[in-house]
Amino acid sequence: MKKFIITTDGNSDLTEDYAREHDIRLIPLYYNLDGKLYGGDDVLSPEAFYAKMREGKMPTTMAVNPQVVEKTFRSVIEDGYDILHIAFSSALSGSYNVTAMVGQQLCEELPDTKIIVIDSLSASLGQGLLIHKANQLRDQGATLEETAQWVEDHKLHMCHQFTVDNLFHLFRGGRVSRTTAVLGTLAQIKPVLHVDDEGRLVAVGKVRGRKKSLNALVDKMEETIGSYRDKNDIIFISHGDCIDDARYVADRVKERFGIDQFYIDMVNPTIGAHSGPGTVALFYLGDRR
Repeated sequence: MKKFIITTDGNSDLTEDYAREHDIRLIPLYYNLDGKLYGGDDVLSPEAFYAKMREGKMPTTMAVNPQVVEKTFRSVIEDGYDILHIAFSSALSGSYNVTAMVGQQLCEELPDTKIIVIDSLSASLGQGLLIHKANQLRDQGATLEETAQWVEDHKLHMCHQFTVDNLFHLFRGGRVSRTTAVLGTLAQIKPVLHVDDEGRLVAVGKVRGRKKSLNALVDKMEETIGSYRDKNDIIFISHGDCIDDARYVADRVKERFGIDQFYIDMVNPTIGAHSGPGTVALFYLGDRR
């Protein structure tokens, strides 16, 4: 049985260290900030990126580069592996379509190679947690097709609950109106959002004050986790340079659900450009999104 490698894009928010440890190939994404292109070998630390955003710098992002995808895929194929690629939600980016096109072209060119590209309908460490679970299956001996089927069957059980600290970044991305951003900021209104079954970013509530918004993430987990309450061995949390708030959410999850394994990391710049500093997101398996 031919072995396979899991690949993904940088919007999974999995670090290079995590990828190396688990033999996952990351395809870099690029963004422009202050007139300079970042990505690949030329990276800006998340801390420096968010510092620039707090100074008022406005980054712009782009979909994955097809030449970079092809280079990554060919490298995996040359190493003797098939490929399972788990992509960022197609409702939030064109990266899935680009990657699927490259995969199809390579399969036509190299008929002995299998490449399966899945639209995760997920984002950030929700996409990352899906990859984490898929990687566990691979390590347990599941085939490419078995692992891909598990991802397809479970991706809509990957719950995303998150909040942002500044509504103006969502306004820039067209997620809320200018009026909502202005009035919400003045009134200390914090939105609670999730990624729906179509992979879109959707508001599901709003509260007044930061602490209430963080608690609301855990409340939403209570509402949606259902029969998966005892099936989550690890919870993923991402944040926009606000580690203390991420740890606060982790503590509340541990208190309420008894889960004590967490993977906490930063929201990468290509998502952070739209969500901004102060974003906190909670990811877990549940009955419904």
